[in-house]
Amino acid sequence: MVNSFLTAAAAQCRNRGAGSGTEVMFDTIILLGSALERAAFMTVLSTHNPDLTIIPVETLADLNALEPDTLAGARLIAFVTGVIVPAHMLDQLGFGAYNFHPGPPAYPGFAPAHFALSRRASEFGATAHLMAARVDEGPIVGVEMFSIPPGASVASLEGMAYARLAHLFWSLANRLATCGEPLPPLPLSWSGKKTTRRDYAAMCVADIGKDEPDRRIEWFGGQRSGMTPAMHLHDVEFRASRG
Repeated sequence: MVNSFLTAAAAQCRNRGAGSGTEVMFDTIILLGSALERAAFMTVLSTHNPDLTIIPVETLADLNALEPDTLAGARLIAFVTGVIVPAHMLDQLGFGAYNFHPGPPAYPGFAPAHFALSRRASEFGATAHLMAARVDEGPIVGVEMFSIPPGASVASLEGMAYARLAHLFWSLANRLATCGEPLPPLPLSWSGKKTTRRDYAAMCVADIGKDEPDRRIEWFGGQRSGMTPAMHLHDVEFRASRG
């Protein structure tokens, strides 16, 4: 009974007017992410909508290779990716683009788990949002929050956020796969400073006091994007390394 209701509801919202007197059929999802995630999520989306065409992509070059007609009937879903989708491509997508960000609304931008621990945050989470021209600024459509356990490391916090993000995808997958209408926004806003690779690099290389080196290595010692913490003593740089 529930599946029949969902199927009927999906049929009512599968099409959307294109604004030019023609009707565009929502029939394609462009899935941007790693190969492992794409394989799992393609199965989930196809279960909800067997008629859906799913195009797996991983790079900006893959996106640029797509034809305008394909984009017009498509929705893009990005999951934990460093690819920045250009504004002109967002404009061409007939059914929007959604990003699954591995951090809460208070931590937009690069490496959110690292900065949350460095700021001694008490809670963390995962966010789904409509993509906009600027990274991590679009309307929020889903959030899952959790308390950060004592002694959490960057790796463990990222793992917990990833699990919540996967659950968030699962909870939104039916509507993403079956309904061309935009997902309703939540009454939430992004907050906090949007961190960048430059911010991360600045935290890796800094003049710091005697109590700080161990914490910097713990928070930023994962060699993300090839960057590792370093300490300056009398103009000499000491860079952390793993034995």
